[in-house]
Amino acid sequence: MTLKGKFNLWRWQNPVAPVILILTMALAANAPVAFGTDSAGGKDAPLGHSAASSNILEFMGSWIWEAKTLGVQVCQFWRAFELPATSQVINARLLVTADNEFTVFLDGRELGRGAEWRGLFSYNLTLLMSAGRHVLAVKAINSSSSAGMLLGLRIELADGQSIEIKSDPSWRIAPETAKGWKGMTRAPDTWPTATVVAALGNLPWWTQPMQVNVMPTPQPIKVFFWQTAWFQVTFLLVCGLIVLSIFFLAAQLALHQKEHWLLQRERARIAMDVHDDLGSRMTHLVLTGEVVQGDLPADSKARAQLEQICDEARGVLSSIDEILWALNPRRDTLQDFADYVCDYAQKFLGPAGVECVFEVVPETLDAAADLPLRRSLLMAIKETLNNTVKYSGATEVRLHIGRQRHNLVVVVEDNGRGFDLASIQPGRNGLGNMSRRMRELGGNCRIASQSGKGCRIEFCIPLRRPRQLSWARIRGRQRRAAPANESPNPQVGETLNLK
Repeated sequence: MTLKGKFNLWRWQNPVAPVILILTMALAANAPVAFGTDSAGGKDAPLGHSAASSNILEFMGSWIWEAKTLGVQVCQFWRAFELPATSQVINARLLVTADNEFTVFLDGRELGRGAEWRGLFSYNLTLLMSAGRHVLAVKAINSSSSAGMLLGLRIELADGQSIEIKSDPSWRIAPETAKGWKGMTRAPDTWPTATVVAALGNLPWWTQPMQVNVMPTPQPIKVFFWQTAWFQVTFLLVCGLIVLSIFFLAAQLALHQKEHWLLQRERARIAMDVHDDLGSRMTHLVLTGEVVQGDLPADSKARAQLEQICDEARGVLSSIDEILWALNPRRDTLQDFADYVCDYAQKFLGPAGVECVFEVVPETLDAAADLPLRRSLLMAIKETLNNTVKYSGATEVRLHIGRQRHNLVVVVEDNGRGFDLASIQPGRNGLGNMSRRMRELGGNCRIASQSGKGCRIEFCIPLRRPRQLSWARIRGRQRRAAPANESPNPQVGETLNLK
């Protein structure tokens, strides 16, 4: 067997033989084996003295450091550059290394780190390059002996031009006490320039890198709309307005509570003054009239007049008692209202021979009833009972007080002769006043009556006032100011459901 045949047999029987042979030939030529990134497909390719190695080192600068090298030292390099406004970057490649460690930044953003000065670290910055001013920064750390930083940046534009940034004396050295130096667009004049400690290929560093480490491609930072300055400023303004509104509303609430407390106290004072002063005087007047009346003969004309005066005084005392009940803030509940109405109806209907049946739902009594509600509803019920006694000829009246959701419902129903709603004459009854009072409270009044079948009047009032209540009051005042020749009765479609 020939020598060539023996070699082929040995090659197939030993799969690792070709690899050993290549390594042996490389060591014999004293050429370091390295890997780089070719321009075509981005794959690793051996460097050595190849064309790829020459292309890589073409845009590399010199080894730079501070003017004075120390054993353990941190050196912060800073360099700014401009890209034309009309430029379009098609490729941007950064190669960097340092003896012993480094961290590289672009526009304040960390790109990566390295700790092997025998090789280069490659970064594809194409996606990060845009028109305007940019800042490169490298923080290098020397552990011992020699120190240096080597860098090269090549930016290729669409118009065929290229921009190269190399490590040279144009770099500035930022002091360790400087804050935010990695993103500063302008360097202070006090920052010293870098010093070239060795040209590329000179000792004590390599002439060819052992390898080129292709680092992950940095992606542009996505800025969401909530991370933008305008959104944050707007958000802070809105939050500030909300906080101010809350404080304003809280102040208004405290003020209203204070006003309500003062009003309650003033109502109590007025009620007490009326009771102690005017009430006592009227009582004294009635008692005096009764004493004088007893001293006069039974057939005396003056005695009859004094009796009439005493009756009127007793009526005034009853009205004063009613006003005091309405003014008393401790009576602002439906429980007190129901008790008062039932007592009044019994006293008013008893002398007329009309039986009164009360139906009060217990769940209704827990609700609050302010002064306008109690006063207007009481006046409407009194007008209804008065009309019942005067016109209906009823023998029984049912008074129902209940609640439907958030509405207070009061029903007055009698078994009298009833009436025809079409025969109502304007200005001859109090139906218009009742409906007007209910509208002022945000409610309504419904009347149902037929001849010979009695009458049913229903008052429905919301316990929680609607916002339109103030407008209803204004409209009520306007109606009260209407000419006298207009009908005081409400329209059928507005407040009355006539059947």
